[in-house]
Amino acid sequence: MDILLSLLDFILHVDKHLEVFVQNYGTWVYALLFLIIFVETGLVVMPFLPGDSLLFVVGAMCGVGVMSYPISVGLLLAAAILGNQSNYTIGRYFGPKVFAWEDSRWFNKKAFTQAHAFYEKYGGITIVAARFMPFVRTFAPFVAGVAQMTRRRFTLFDVMGGTLWVVGVITVGYFFGNIPWVKLNLDKIIWAIILVPGLFVLAGAWRARGKPA
Repeated sequence: MDILLSLLDFILHVDKHLEVFVQNYGTWVYALLFLIIFVETGLVVMPFLPGDSLLFVVGAMCGVGVMSYPISVGLLLAAAILGNQSNYTIGRYFGPKVFAWEDSRWFNKKAFTQAHAFYEKYGGITIVAARFMPFVRTFAPFVAGVAQMTRRRFTLFDVMGGTLWVVGVITVGYFFGNIPWVKLNLDKIIWAIILVPGLFVLAGAWRARGKPA
């Protein structure tokens, strides 16, 4: 429980945690950010990391000169693309046997099922859209691998989605993250970033589940 509370605190106050890290460790913050984005997109056991809010806060910190905008965009885009490629490769390796896996602390079967239903409904564009959807973002490349999407086609959607996500969210944070009202209500904005896309995911999964086979 303490770990979950600490994680929730990090997600909701990621701006404060990053500022402290930069003060203590300087440019090592780029390595930390690369690792977080790579792990969130590259491992199906880590769907709860704060990708969207993290990118937004990074953009805000770039806006006041604490971090470099081009370095942040370049490194985190690489992390997002490579993470998806890793996840896709794992999915291709395990293949259809994944459907027989049971829910556990290391595998969220419900999240996998929702991502698969979303993929079945929307196809390859899921890889792009999922970038903006917590949990589905982590499972979409894995599902594409399980479904045996070709590497070439997956890479096209991977690069497209990664670019829109990383460049888009960091840029929004760069221009709007330091507005007083935004800084004052950042915790509420982070909740909205998490919950609103999640509602679209649930709606899409529910509609896909109702489609005739």
